Amino acid sequence: MLEVKLKKRLFHYEMDVNFTMDNEILVLFGPSGSGKTTILHCIAGITAPDKGNISLGGQTFYDRSMKTVPTQRRNIGYLFQDYALFPHMTVEKNIHYGVKKKAHKTDFVIEQLLEVLGIKHLLPKYPHQISGGEKQRVALARALTTEPSILLLDEPLSALDKDTRIECQDELIRLHELWKIPFIIVTHDMDEAERLGHRIVFLEEGKIIRQECRARNF
Repeated sequence: MLEVKLKKRLFHYEMDVNFTMDNEILVLFGPSGSGKTTILHCIAGITAPDKGNISLGGQTFYDRSMKTVPTQRRNIGYLFQDYALFPHMTVEKNIHYGVKKKAHKTDFVIEQLLEVLGIKHLLPKYPHQISGGEKQRVALARALTTEPSILLLDEPLSALDKDTRIECQDELIRLHELWKIPFIIVTHDMDEAERLGHRIVFLEEGKIIRQECRARNF
């Protein structure tokens, strides 16, 4: 279970959010500037809250009374909006980046991801040689090769055309069913939120104004 309780002073307002989640897909929905990405950054350790606590599976990431756990020790997969692939590395090297030990289990996980995402044929290519949808799949594979305890996705589909976006939404749902870890997805697209989310958290100026549970099972 992920538990998030944080306060943080931002430029126009003070963020004050409190929520918990299990192995579900939770969507953070709201207009630009409502604090969605800041929440992801606090969970990942990129940004520190001013007050509160953040914990996952019994491990405390942040609490003012203790030393903050650094990003690299949180076992979090993070998919940035621009995918953040290394342009000078092949797809294969991008996917393996961050994997500390090349063990048999890691090889199996990578092979499984290549199969599920259908990107094995892309391994020798460079990011500038593949499409936006392919970049999204490669970035997903890279985020999951470390076998994270949670996956954070910051508007991962916003730059894709409609058909590719729907295909990638299907893949996210399929990956979640396969991995069964918490997914937090940031979006400002209501159709996407309703299609992906088991639960939608509506944000406005750093506050949760309501939550909506969806009927889809997980």
